[in-house]
Amino acid sequence: MAERFKLISPFEPAGDQPQAIEKLSGDALAGKKHNLLLGVTGAGKTFVIASVIEKIQKPTLIISPNKILAAQLYAEFKKFFPENAVEYFISYYDYYQPEAYIPQTDTFIEKDAAVNEHIDRLRLKATSSLMSRRDVIVVASVSCIYNLGSPEDYKRFSVLVEKGAQKNIGDILRELVAVQYERNDFEPSRGRFRVKGDTLDIFPAYLETGVRIEFFGDRVERLSEINLEPG
Repeated sequence: MAERFKLISPFEPAGDQPQAIEKLSGDALAGKKHNLLLGVTGAGKTFVIASVIEKIQKPTLIISPNKILAAQLYAEFKKFFPENAVEYFISYYDYYQPEAYIPQTDTFIEKDAAVNEHIDRLRLKATSSLMSRRDVIVVASVSCIYNLGSPEDYKRFSVLVEKGAQKNIGDILRELVAVQYERNDFEPSRGRFRVKGDTLDIFPAYLETGVRIEFFGDRVERLSEINLEPG
């Protein structure tokens, strides 16, 4: 896991870019709260901001006015920072109908919504990265103002497992159930876990893979990553 932002690009700053990078990064490190970067389409503004992030070395939130632009920026920053945690945080609703009342017909329409499971996982992954590392860039839409709750609550509902730690498998199972994980030994999916002897497989809600914990008595002997597949 990287500890510092490392910008990877075949290009070097050119034209007005070096001056803009120095000015923006210098002001940010000096504590200036507001700056404005101007430039026409295709002038390399994303590259400039990526260079600023590398210079100031701080977790960064990039807010886009819509999902389409957020997706584009997410892809670009992933390429610039392949060794760091670039995350995606947008609204997870594919469809949302708020509750409504039609007085002409005295009709009440209940709230209805469809959640995109993939986007939900990415939102949780963004939160997990922010809680566990410093080299994080979150690309978000304006919906990020409706957050996932306080960091203290997130930590409180976490299960910590470390290799070599003295920890009873039964205690971990109780902790998982307490944070709303469900046991299912036959159909693994996000938010579930399964047990086979001294082996515990957990499928976190924010990952596409699972975590295998192997015990030797009451000690965590091995941690490994596994695919999300039955059996």
